[in-house]
Amino acid sequence: MTDPTPDAASAAEDGTDLLAVRRAKLDRLRAAGVDPFPHDFDGVEPIADVRARHEGLEDGAETDVRHRIAGRLRARRGQGKMAFLDLDDRSGRIQLQAKLDVLGPEAMSRLLDDVDLGDLIGVDGVAFMSRRGELSIRVEQVTVLAKSLRPPPDKHHGLQDQEVRQRRRELDLIGNEDTRRAFVMRSRIVSEIRRFLDGEGFLEVETPVLQPLYGGALARPFTTHHNALGRDLYLRIATELYLKRLIVGGLERVYELGKNFRNEGISHKHNPEFTMLEWYEAYADVEDAADRLEACVQHVARAVGYDGDIRWTEPWARKTLAGAIEEETGIDVLAHRTSESLAAVVRASDRTDVDPDGRTWPQLVDDLLSKDVEPKLQQPTMLFDYPVELSPFAKRKRTETGEDTGLVERFEAFALGMEIANAFSELNDPDEQRRRFEEQARLELEGDDEAQQYDESFVEALEQGMPPTGGLGLGIDRLVICMTGRSTIREVVLFPTMRD
Repeated sequence: MTDPTPDAASAAEDGTDLLAVRRAKLDRLRAAGVDPFPHDFDGVEPIADVRARHEGLEDGAETDVRHRIAGRLRARRGQGKMAFLDLDDRSGRIQLQAKLDVLGPEAMSRLLDDVDLGDLIGVDGVAFMSRRGELSIRVEQVTVLAKSLRPPPDKHHGLQDQEVRQRRRELDLIGNEDTRRAFVMRSRIVSEIRRFLDGEGFLEVETPVLQPLYGGALARPFTTHHNALGRDLYLRIATELYLKRLIVGGLERVYELGKNFRNEGISHKHNPEFTMLEWYEAYADVEDAADRLEACVQHVARAVGYDGDIRWTEPWARKTLAGAIEEETGIDVLAHRTSESLAAVVRASDRTDVDPDGRTWPQLVDDLLSKDVEPKLQQPTMLFDYPVELSPFAKRKRTETGEDTGLVERFEAFALGMEIANAFSELNDPDEQRRRFEEQARLELEGDDEAQQYDESFVEALEQGMPPTGGLGLGIDRLVICMTGRSTIREVVLFPTMRD
């Protein structure tokens, strides 16, 4: 008995004959009194648990242990009096042995003739170890759980077309075990982050996704309209300002894991909708945030069994932003603190592809960072001491003399050539925050459409008194890219934003 298993991308579009064949089988099941879409199937064990139960069983050994498993039929070999089938669930795959003298003629015929690859079935049977050392289930009863009316991806090669994989993630998950592993790993990473922060005394909270004024990051928002209120609202670009109000309110250690939205380009590391972790800790500063980030990611790497090339569990490198830029380009950005001066130096340099025309000073610094420094930071690295113009919510850098260096207490963390985290000693002086907002407004007038919006209500919250606070944002999608060995954000987001 063989099954046609063409690539699902083409079958979904022009496999009319295949669909007709499968629908005919559906009709036969119904005519035989079989419900092809039953309501439930209680008592199912994960295949991984079945395998663990019989670990160490000798080749050829029989057991009297019965199991109930369920999943998608992946492959089938043989016909007549005996056939072998492969069944997949989320936890793994197991071989089934179907024998005529066990199932009986009617059930055996149904399994071989009316059940297709891709169908979801439930199986009751006894575990045994084949002579070749393959743990198997001798099938005593088969229950059709969902008839698949479309053929699955090719059983040998999976689904290869990247475009189809990302638009039709369900097919990707059906056809590619590696994809399933990646998203199981993502779930474990998120769970371990929560476990770490909960253990450190943080409270998980939720703040608004629809906001009357966007803020907390330098980015363009998505705008929507609330009909009942008759007003425009924004999908949040960050959770920062609301979380810091909770610090003002006395919650002291809070975090939020959720979606942010930024109306920006799509690339291998950018998706307009992405998952972000932000935490804020009273009575802490940027150094505390750095130590806690390092400890958190190291905990996650150990807990999920990371075994790639990134050295998460070793001490992370720590440098200054200006030092890293000068190291790669020879340009001392702090010696050229106006857009005109820095632009002139950039033009004279042949070591960068940065175009200085029409760029503000902070935009030029960010360009040098993103194009000349960031791609080189493959191992975990933190860059400290950012210019105040790039950091409207960070406290100024402390010096022994009290001198204003124009720098703030901020770091960004990088790995695999991209930023994964951003942290501050949070600005809690309301008067200074008001001045920073005014400076951002000036930059917006100069053409920076990602400048921070003026938020008077946030300043008023600071006027209630916010304790010294360390805050951090960690990009979950990018961390998952690093820990799963993927190359683009589309491979770690179940349903990425796609072009028409």
